[in-house]
Amino acid sequence: MITKEQKQQIIATFGSKPNDSGSAEVQIALLDARIKDLTEHFKVNKKDFHSRRGLIALVNQRKRLLEYLKKSNTDNYKKIIEKLGLRK
Repeated sequence: MITKEQKQQIIATFGSKPNDSGSAEVQIALLDARIKDLTEHFKVNKKDFHSRRGLIALVNQRKRLLEYLKKSNTDNYKKIIEKLGLRK
């Protein structure tokens, strides 16, 4: 689980304003943190198939937000890909 402090730190890092939790960049960063947390969970709990379905949904949601950001603001797309280390 992502703690409240971690969430606030992500919002401060990727948001354009202090309370900007709705922009695509912040949403992508929050989803990425949840995906990384679930990935660590699966290293211990290999047979947790119900949570795996949730992980797939999170990955697809992040993918859709990245596609939207790529169409609307290419510069921010490149910055967030680089900061999160998603693609090479």
